[in-house]
Amino acid sequence: MTICPIVRFPDQRLRQVAAPVTLFDESLSLLAQDILESMRSAPGIGMTGPHIGVVQRVVVLELPDVPQPQTYVNPEIIWMSEETIRQEEGSVSMPGVTDLIDRAAKVRVQYQDLDGVTQVEEAEGLRAACHQHEIDQLNGIFWIQRLSSLRRKRVVARYEKLLRLQR
Repeated sequence: MTICPIVRFPDQRLRQVAAPVTLFDESLSLLAQDILESMRSAPGIGMTGPHIGVVQRVVVLELPDVPQPQTYVNPEIIWMSEETIRQEEGSVSMPGVTDLIDRAAKVRVQYQDLDGVTQVEEAEGLRAACHQHEIDQLNGIFWIQRLSSLRRKRVVARYEKLLRLQR
């Protein structure tokens, strides 16, 4: 297990569409562990391969409603509710800033586990928002792209100010 450097905004790798995983072997399990350790170190509650520069469709979530972290390989949303929720979101790639994002309140996600077995999960609330956020990232959509132009500019300005203060 390795704590990997996190790709930081505005790195263009965060805009790349991640490639599907086709090989379910020990290296995939190690990647999931690296994502988990890097996420815990950040700290965060969800992270993808692209966050550590590995452009593969792997997501790790560690949420309070489940006792252990979960790995989702090649996840895709196969259904989402019309009902929405507003959650505060941010990213390990843009630490220190958050904003409110509207997302579907419930989703159904199809994915493969680390052995390549297809699974389906229904999620609501925070878990549904996390699935949408991380799958967006796998599709090259960074979370601030879900904000209006004005709100996005404000978030970027706050982040740039934080970076200047850290120097």
